[in-house]
Amino acid sequence: MRQALAGKVLVDVANAVEQGPDGFASRLLYRNLADELQRVLPDTRVVKALNTVGPAALMADPVSLAVPPSTFLSGDDADAKKAGAGLLADLGWPPQRIIDLGGVETAWWPESFVLMVRPLIAVLGPVPFALAIAQ
Repeated sequence: MRQALAGKVLVDVANAVEQGPDGFASRLLYRNLADELQRVLPDTRVVKALNTVGPAALMADPVSLAVPPSTFLSGDDADAKKAGAGLLADLGWPPQRIIDLGGVETAWWPESFVLMVRPLIAVLGPVPFALAIAQ
């Protein structure tokens, strides 16, 4: 698999979690999944994005929410992040809603957002969600 992904851009949208009895994330399985992917796939250009958006259909329809959501990019390869931003633009994400957090080590911050889903759904019900940064 390493050879097949060598030189490719891998957009990591995952949240690797342990699920509690209610089906929601109870803890992260990795401190930083994107960083772990980059470590085990050193020749792959890993970019973290879209993992603060749910359900998955919303990733491809960001304008469907009343408040424009934000998404975050983390990765060590500037050209890979440009490719990721291009993919996001193709999906309808306006450039001002795409926030580059820096290197792959920054991916743990948006990855941690998944731990807020349980209390948000407890209060709001099962609604689509995404993090939005007001500027």
